[in-house]
Order: sequence, then C-alpha cells, then structure tokens
Amino acid sequence: MKSFFTLVIAILISFIPGAIGVLFTPVTGHTDMWFNSLTQSALTPAPIVFSIAWTILYTLLGIALYLVWKTKREDARAWVGASEWLFFFQMVLNALWSYVFFGLHRPMLAVFVLAGLILVTLYMAREFEKVSRAAYFLVWPYIAWLLFAFYLNGVIACLN
Repeated sequence: MKSFFTLVIAILISFIPGAIGVLFTPVTGHTDMWFNSLTQSALTPAPIVFSIAWTILYTLLGIALYLVWKTKREDARAWVGASEWLFFFQMVLNALWSYVFFGLHRPMLAVFVLAGLILVTLYMAREFEKVSRAAYFLVWPYIAWLLFAFYLNGVIACLN
C-alpha cells in the first residue's frame, strides 16, 4: 500500500508544471485572443491533443520518478539525488515556459526556455538510466513531445 501512495505522490508531483501552466494557457480572454491571432504551423494539433498528450506525458514522468525513488540497487542509490534534482529542475523550466510563452507573450524567449528544458531533460534521462532503465524509457515520449513543441514554438517565433 505504501508503494501505491508513493506512486500517486510521484504522479501528482509530475503534474505541478501543468497545473501552473493552466494559469497562463488560453481558455478565454486576452491570452486566448493573442494565441489565436498568431500565425502557426500547419502541423499544430487541435487543442484537445495538447490536453491528452500532456496528461499522458505527466503520468509517464510520474511513473519514471516513482521508479527512480523505489530503486533498491545499491550501485544506483548515488544517482538518485542527481536524478531528483534534474527532475525538479525540468519541472521549473516546464512551468516557466508556460509563463514566458502564454503569460508574457514572448515566443522567442520561450524558444530559449524550451531549448534549456530539452537539454536538462536529456541529461535527466541519462541520469535516470543509471538508476532505472524503465524510467529512462518512460522519459523519451516527453523528450519527443518537447522536440515537437520546440518546432511549433520556433515556427510561431519566426512567423510572428
């Protein structure tokens, strides 16, 4: 039962950037009008796709964090602390991106935040691999989505 609650806590923690991001993402009002006025890539998915993708990705990240936390391999314990710090650092960058892009309406600056987020997440994945191979693989869909987001953000920054 303790393991289950630890998993739930890890997943809830992984949703924090999304919860912060909701404060800035378009729903109605000024931010929605701004976002809808932007010239976007033809590959920009429908809004529902973002909701579904982020729900899946945050859940996978939470499971990955749980796997890092629960490692019993003595040789991997030294890497857990570094992995946790990188996990939380990427969470901060993830939330910061929402604020910069949607809150400040600064797509070009958001490109740089996103580039940093991708680099930190790649490093985090590498550290996760030292602790749990499964956790490492669970991070890759997130990295793929971040690369796609980088493309979408870059198009917006260049065209607007």
